[in-house]
Amino acid sequence: MNATESVKAIKGGEFLIRETAADSIFIPEEWNEEQLMIAETCENFLAQQVTPNLNRIDSQEEGLMAHLMDEAGALGLLGISVPEEYGGFGKDFKTSMLVAEKLGAGHSFSVAFSAHSGIGTLPILYYGNEEQKRKYIPKLATGEWKAAYCLTEPSSGSDANSGKSRAKLSADGKHYLITGQKMWITNAGFADLFTVFAKIDNDENLSAFIVEKGFEGLSLNTEEHKMGIKGSSTRQVFFNDCKVPVENLLSERQNGFKIAVNILNLGRIKLGGGTVGASKEVITQAVNYANEREQFGRAISKYGAIRYKLAQQAILTYASESAVYRASQNMEEATEMLVESGMDEIKAKLKGTEQFAIEAAIIKVHSSECLDYVVDEGVQIYGGMGYSADAPMDRAYRDSRINRIFEGTNEINRMLTVDMLLKRAMKGELNLMGPAQKVAAELVSIPDFGGGEEEGLFTKEKKYIANFKKAILLVAGAAVQKLMTQLGKEQEVLMNIADMVIELYVSESLQLRVEKLVGMRGEDACKEQLEMMRVYINDAAELIAKSGKEALNSFAEGDEKRMMLMGLRRFTKTEDINTTQARRTIAAKLIAENKYCF
Repeated sequence: MNATESVKAIKGGEFLIRETAADSIFIPEEWNEEQLMIAETCENFLAQQVTPNLNRIDSQEEGLMAHLMDEAGALGLLGISVPEEYGGFGKDFKTSMLVAEKLGAGHSFSVAFSAHSGIGTLPILYYGNEEQKRKYIPKLATGEWKAAYCLTEPSSGSDANSGKSRAKLSADGKHYLITGQKMWITNAGFADLFTVFAKIDNDENLSAFIVEKGFEGLSLNTEEHKMGIKGSSTRQVFFNDCKVPVENLLSERQNGFKIAVNILNLGRIKLGGGTVGASKEVITQAVNYANEREQFGRAISKYGAIRYKLAQQAILTYASESAVYRASQNMEEATEMLVESGMDEIKAKLKGTEQFAIEAAIIKVHSSECLDYVVDEGVQIYGGMGYSADAPMDRAYRDSRINRIFEGTNEINRMLTVDMLLKRAMKGELNLMGPAQKVAAELVSIPDFGGGEEEGLFTKEKKYIANFKKAILLVAGAAVQKLMTQLGKEQEVLMNIADMVIELYVSESLQLRVEKLVGMRGEDACKEQLEMMRVYINDAAELIAKSGKEALNSFAEGDEKRMMLMGLRRFTKTEDINTTQARRTIAAKLIAENKYCF
């Protein structure tokens, strides 16, 4: 990447104040032949090894999940992004995301896979010293050893740094003795290796340790009984003066909280990919059933109420997928730039991911709520059969629910989204103040009703998105000015602003994807994608308007409030479109293909 390109490279969070060119993003329609072969390997693995055994997996048949992990390791799926020097395939971030997406349809298996290959492996790969990496990563990449991640405690969930687990140096100085309790630990029942977070003595921040299953003082509770993901091993892990060699301290003392935060950023976007894959599978099942099930002498796929549901499932999924791969590309490019500037590759990956932590939080929220919508409507499309444990929607519905809690609750991620944006602005990393002041000045100016310029295929949508950005800057700027240091305590306002930001980012990601796709295939070949874009942005405008209004009504008053509400209406105004016909067009394609086909 040359100097000119470096200047143009977008930074995390900058989507709010900068325009992005469609040809600068990656879209899933661009997968190369090798990546498509990897995707097919994942699909075949699920079809042959996982889907036929879902009931056995959910009953936690002894040794079955570990065996499936071994099989995935033999195919190279556990080490897809692990460097070749440590026994992996060394593929780029987008390819690892593709694997996460495809295996996301694997129910409890996808949870075990994600925990092992993500939060189980990456702390050591990214923060371990050379000796630690050479000792452990090859075993994790092949599946010879399985990994778990021990952060959550009974009294510390979202507030991870408040954990009570403690470590102290042994009298001979050769071991750390860890005492404490961890809960909700995925893969605990069959894990060989645990990344454990504890505070050394009275330290303010956590440290991280690599703990082998056989270390003295480690014990497990019985399996938890859960609402969903029943086949995923989830146990409490106890440490009673657990002896950990001093050389198994991961990174530096008190660096554990930073490790946890950065690994969670990766976990969030990977969860986004996984839930997109799950959504696609549920849509395919729903379309199949709608085409087969007859009522009143016709397949139920012929009825408008069902077509609406199928179309809306597809719209949300396609939009969420667009955001996932846009951010994945951004992370990858940021990493490449840092490597070219001389930074170590592993450090560059961490920094590149951290740069787009805002986008990762957005994607985690949107994609998990998209899947919840998809499975809920999947149950409805199946009707009475949807409520039967013998039909696939039962498992899909229950397994989906955890995703709004995993990797930080959606409430925490919403507040993080706004908090990170404002903190970057205060540090001077994002110039939000200038654009916010321009929007404030625009409120008292005569509105620009357009006209005169030539209208292209995406002119309206680009204008809507530009106005969505103004709406957010208007509301967020006013909230900062009015509430100042109290804003952090006004969680409802933060959530309103976050919802506006989420809808903006996903709308823009979808618009850019469709614009690039039309450039590749032509307008006629993208009829359904264009309709998905129009419907999504139409709906997003209403959601942004509602969230903005709720926020302004909670802190603004008098003439100032009236002016800002008038500005909000101006910035969220869109032309009326026939969303009914648009959804019918989208549904017709799904029904004809008898699967999710976008």
